[in-house]
Amino acid sequence: MTNTVNAVEFNRYAIFKNGGKQYQAIEGKTIELEKIEGEVGQQLELDGILFRKLEDGKFEIGKPELTGTIKVSIVKHMLGDKITIFKFKRRKKSRVKKGHRQQHTVVRVESIV
Repeated sequence: MTNTVNAVEFNRYAIFKNGGKQYQAIEGKTIELEKIEGEVGQQLELDGILFRKLEDGKFEIGKPELTGTIKVSIVKHMLGDKITIFKFKRRKKSRVKKGHRQQHTVVRVESIV
């Protein structure tokens, strides 16, 4: 019995940075980014493209970034998972408990220019 994995080949995609992280942008895909100001349904342009694959199999690598933009539309704003920060110092009766929920924005990639 042979295990095979179906490789999905994307004709056109880009790698971009946002909020200190790198994301892959494929047309029609939704991505969860750090909070972006804007209304739901609003069109935005993101820059900071690091890598781009074109339809004919050619690649462009930025040094450090490429010119061009990624057009996205905002789908929704949401809160991420809650994390708990607990600090203490032993033998000192010092304890601090804090919680945090990061704000995120879900965007749909419309086109890669």
